[in-house]
Amino acid sequence: MPIKKTLVVKKVPSLKKATSEDGIPLSTVIRRRIQAQKARFHANDNIAEFIKPGDLEGLVEEVAQKMQGVLESLVIDTESDHNTRNTSFRVAKMFVNEVFNGRYVSQPELTKFPNITHLNELMIIGPITVRSACSHHLCPIMGKIWIGVLPDKDSALIGLSKYSRITEWVMCRPQIQEEAVVELADLLEKKIKPTGLAVVMEADHFCMQWRGVKDPDSKMINSVMRGSFLKDSNLRREFLALVQRKS
Repeated sequence: MPIKKTLVVKKVPSLKKATSEDGIPLSTVIRRRIQAQKARFHANDNIAEFIKPGDLEGLVEEVAQKMQGVLESLVIDTESDHNTRNTSFRVAKMFVNEVFNGRYVSQPELTKFPNITHLNELMIIGPITVRSACSHHLCPIMGKIWIGVLPDKDSALIGLSKYSRITEWVMCRPQIQEEAVVELADLLEKKIKPTGLAVVMEADHFCMQWRGVKDPDSKMINSVMRGSFLKDSNLRREFLALVQRKS
């Protein structure tokens, strides 16, 4: 006799956690907190200070409900199609807990060490893998980042892994590459106060490869140079030559 398979169906979560006691959508509650402080909440902004314990779980539920509506508007039968039955919840978890997580969680701690030996030679960190999303179409941006640091005696030194953590935190938001690189450079410059700082990013943009012109070979490369890297052409050439060699 053939073996019968039991299909386990997960329902899209209710809005129980996604609403306040007054029945107001949680996203509206969070938005009001932000607006009360006259703060900005653009796609590439971090809003962690306005997120309370349990809010992210509620946001996942609210996004799942609204994503279910998107699937229905796309005329996708999520009831009988086993491949899309739980897609709305999976997408919601992906957006909130993974690909846009840099909007909702606080900046990772950066353990600093004093520059006791007065290091003042060029350091290059990379390539650091970058995963982000274009804020125009929410398509993936996949690439690599190289960071050049020229410290001085007053610079703070941070662990190698911290460069990757802070890069991931900045990049896990919907944004455009040009602004993301500047934001990362601003943050690193503020935290470690080097004599010079350079950031180079090279990435594939799926909004050009997957849609639009559909050019599979298109990439964007841009850089930010600060301090000594901006003033000293020899230092800049050394950094770029070493990065190119490792590309």
